[in-house]
Amino acid sequence: MIDFSSPSVFKLTPCDPASVYKQLAPLLIPGEQLIAAFKTTRDSVSFTNKRLIAANVQGMTGKKVDFTSLPYNRIQAFSIETAGNFDRDAELELWFSGLGKVRLEFKASSDIRQLGQMIAGFVL
Repeated sequence: MIDFSSPSVFKLTPCDPASVYKQLAPLLIPGEQLIAAFKTTRDSVSFTNKRLIAANVQGMTGKKVDFTSLPYNRIQAFSIETAGNFDRDAELELWFSGLGKVRLEFKASSDIRQLGQMIAGFVL
């Protein structure tokens, strides 16, 4: 499983969901839709209408990928922190039942408020 407590793991930038669809398609269930995607150099975090899927590319060749699936129905609480003048990154923290806190950092160009609203729509 991905170590979400390491801040160096994810500094996410928005990307076109189509760019990660091929990698995630075998994991999606019938009726599940890819809504938003974010990438680092090699890794990605995608939001569907059912869950968050983190893909951690491992090794030199990048053929080995660790997928972590975090269903929205296990979220107990979440918080968003928008980017500021000195702190240029936005943050999303999610508390999952049985897992604990998951923290993701996004580049300032990410619309963290819209992401929070989307999560609220699935959780509340």
